Amino acid sequence: MFVFHIKLRNITLSQKLAAYYHALRLDFSTAAYLSVIPLLIYTFWYFTDREKINFNWARKYNAIFIVLFSLISVVNLNIYREWGSKINSRAVEFAIRTPNESLASGASSPILETLLALIVLLAIGFYLNFVLVKRHIQFYKTPLWAKFSITILTLTLNFLLIRGVGNVPNSQSMAFFSTHQILNHASLNTEWNLVSSILANGKIKKNRYIYQDQKLADLEVKNLYHVEKDTTISILNTSKPNVVIFILESFTADLTKTLGNENGITPNLDSLAKNGVLFSQIYATGNRTDKGLIGSLTGFPTLAVANIVSWPEKMQKIPAISRKLYRNGYQTSFYYGGESEFDNYKAFILGHQYKKLTDRNNFEKKDISSKWGAYDGLVFNRQLADANKTKQPFFSTILSLTNHEPFELPVNYKFGSADNVQRFKSTAFYTDSCIGSYLSEAKKQPWYKNTLFVFIADHGHTLPKNNHEIYEPQRYHIPLIFYGDVIKSDFKGKIFDHTGSQQDLSATLLSQLNISNKDFRWSKNLLNPYSKHFAYFSWDNGFGFIDNGHAVTFDNLGKSVLYNNKPEDAKQTNQILNTGKAYIQSVYQHFIDL
Repeated sequence: MFVFHIKLRNITLSQKLAAYYHALRLDFSTAAYLSVIPLLIYTFWYFTDREKINFNWARKYNAIFIVLFSLISVVNLNIYREWGSKINSRAVEFAIRTPNESLASGASSPILETLLALIVLLAIGFYLNFVLVKRHIQFYKTPLWAKFSITILTLTLNFLLIRGVGNVPNSQSMAFFSTHQILNHASLNTEWNLVSSILANGKIKKNRYIYQDQKLADLEVKNLYHVEKDTTISILNTSKPNVVIFILESFTADLTKTLGNENGITPNLDSLAKNGVLFSQIYATGNRTDKGLIGSLTGFPTLAVANIVSWPEKMQKIPAISRKLYRNGYQTSFYYGGESEFDNYKAFILGHQYKKLTDRNNFEKKDISSKWGAYDGLVFNRQLADANKTKQPFFSTILSLTNHEPFELPVNYKFGSADNVQRFKSTAFYTDSCIGSYLSEAKKQPWYKNTLFVFIADHGHTLPKNNHEIYEPQRYHIPLIFYGDVIKSDFKGKIFDHTGSQQDLSATLLSQLNISNKDFRWSKNLLNPYSKHFAYFSWDNGFGFIDNGHAVTFDNLGKSVLYNNKPEDAKQTNQILNTGKAYIQSVYQHFIDL
């Protein structure tokens, strides 16, 4: 923050100070990792009969890390100056593989400033090491039970500092708190981030899914997204409406009457489908919320065993609806009742031009009565209240939460609570009722007539029918509905039944707003008559591909077909299987190259 103080000129002092507070969690975690070896050695000596031990070696242990961390810190400053990102595995790999080019890249770095920073860090580090670390440790006679108690306490505390306290383990998102990226980067512990990046990168250096020549795979995918004409069916009566996207937790198509033939669970959503625009053959790109969030808002596919949210620096490079709309004059906001740090949501949100983030930390403790956070009704109402004070046009995303295990409710369970099926249906009914209440109140607001509401699930679910395996396409079938007064009368009640993906929301929405979607390479416009009708999805061990209703799923480990709804068509089956293999190979390679 001192080195890049010029970039901080227009940021308030309170926000700058907040960076130090939000840095603490990963700083403590880093310190706890470094303390493991001294703590274990100390614990061993603690249970011996010696009264005094030499602890001078700990100074040498510290000295190694003082030098190493000081060097990393000054290198990080120069990398950040050139790349705009913190030192990571790519920088290390670049330095090892091309040392001459690395030196050339660093030639423009200010040498005196770098040396001064290094000297200051080393001097302070060695001074504190000399003052704080004793040469000897004196043990006093302690009962065995007390030794065990103290040992358990210290080891537990160290573990909690490493992992973090609460439901969510430590991740880079813990340091993200601001819409100013430089503050987030300042708060993010340099060494913690570097090691995390190296460990994560070790898993992705090679493409896991090589099924054919890479150029042929890329060509196959390119042909999938090729259209004879870049056009769209325009269903809106305005090109710059407000946009509110509801990403609904576990709202499988099976919950609805319209798509799943279930009565009474989602009366409001079924009504929206009848009075809005329904895309009836849409499939989630994965089976978890982190994958659904990225798929819906960026159009980026899932990677089977991996997901891009685990690599924040790669995630920053993919486009997002929020970033596009912000650059086109929209006020942007994100609402979630849970912890936004979970699965690096926060890193995605703040890194893609969402200028306002509301999560469980913005609600009073009395309102956090479920294990996951604030119930949907409170979150929906908060967004509604804020929308009334927001300048138009605005773009807001609401990620619901209540319809998640363990299916807790602040009200009576509509369908009972004896088993998970009843609880799941009841929480879905609750969220659906919150949607109805939200829209009833929104209709009274002046901004309502100029607002497009989009409803989509984050992923499917085996419930309520409880008969879909992870590899079956029905598990991924989800609703997608466009609704609002901004929809032309001719299209209200219209159903588009071509096969599509959750990933396609990005290109489809942006096309309606006359905003270019060319950088969303994995998303197609569902309202372009020339778009091909396909969907891809994946889970940890495999992938599925659907082409015009013909679905094939494949186990990447067992190398076998798990599902085929048209086995009699062997030629088409082989074609779909080959296309699916090309797709997962191509997207994983794109991920590696980011």
